[in-house]
Amino acid sequence: MRCPFCHQNNDKVSSTRISVDGFVVRRRRTCFACKQKFTTYERVDATDIRVIKRNDSRVPFDPERLRRGIERACWKRQISDVQISALIAQVEHDINSAFETEVKSQFIGERVMHYLAELDQVAYVRFASVYRHFKDADDFIRELQRMKQNPDVSYSEYPPQKKQSLFPKGNRNRNKGQELDDETMLPLGEG
Repeated sequence: MRCPFCHQNNDKVSSTRISVDGFVVRRRRTCFACKQKFTTYERVDATDIRVIKRNDSRVPFDPERLRRGIERACWKRQISDVQISALIAQVEHDINSAFETEVKSQFIGERVMHYLAELDQVAYVRFASVYRHFKDADDFIRELQRMKQNPDVSYSEYPPQKKQSLFPKGNRNRNKGQELDDETMLPLGEG
């Protein structure tokens, strides 16, 4: 693997972790040339699914584009890369389970919002504000009121296929200000 810092092709894998669902492998690497550390992700290359956008154009499904959008929504929140990877893997699983060749972008956005609502309400509102094109503060207020009135309701028009939480209660970031352990996803000192 080529180092993103010095572009040398000489590194070692210092740790390997399998994601929650088992479909993604996270490898922590150290470059021998510059001694920098970086992370790579390995996943199964699924069938070529195309995304039908709102303007009816079709583009290849790109998990990295999805990751960038989710990372923006999770900016400065206590949400780990492992949790984001698990969310993306679950969305990919939902897509591959329900569709063979094409999926509407609305399905992807709704699935992301469903899992973000479980994980972190602030990240959910941030993502929803872009996805649903909030125009002003009233749109934010309406969404927040909806969440406060029905905290356990899925906000998605595409409900999950099974009623299992992607993030067990110990993995949710409800305890503000606490750092989470990368492996156990529990607050530090509790695992």
